[in-house]
Amino acid sequence: MLIGYARVSTDDQKLNLQQDALRAAGCEKIFEDYLSGAASARPGLSSALEMARAGDTLVVWRLDRLGRSLKDLIQLTETLKKQSIGLHSLQEAINTTSSSGQLVFHLFGALAEFERNLIRERTQAGLTAARTRGRLGGRPKALDANKRQLAVKLYNDRQYSIGEICQMMGISKPTLYNYVAEGLSR
Repeated sequence: MLIGYARVSTDDQKLNLQQDALRAAGCEKIFEDYLSGAASARPGLSSALEMARAGDTLVVWRLDRLGRSLKDLIQLTETLKKQSIGLHSLQEAINTTSSSGQLVFHLFGALAEFERNLIRERTQAGLTAARTRGRLGGRPKALDANKRQLAVKLYNDRQYSIGEICQMMGISKPTLYNYVAEGLSR
């Protein structure tokens, strides 16, 4: 069975063009959404996926109606593939029920993975460059080194309760325990 899915981003836009194309392609049932592709909860798409069974094909007018990012499209395609459901995009002429359609999606997947790896490499290079300049990542310490030492000393002297030390120093219990752990490891 061919199951259609149409989406527009706002209520002002019309689905007529997509609906006509999906009907012409032979879709027996068409599900619709009137919301942004970035929205994670798309009731129309969820209903279409619930109705689809092994051997069915989800048909969309264009791939961008299915999702905004390549990563989302690939994840959805993998989900469909696991359930033996095909995907057919009318405008891009991609049909994952054919060998050539699967090849195109594998190429998209490889490009998306390559892009993720490039982003990861650039992030790591930026962090390394920042560290060489003396900048450390993470949240700044609540207290300077001298006050941290004082907090650990007060903790070790056991003259004050944990709550009193935290109140005097203006820190939380987990922060105090982190400072104590740092003091013990040195």
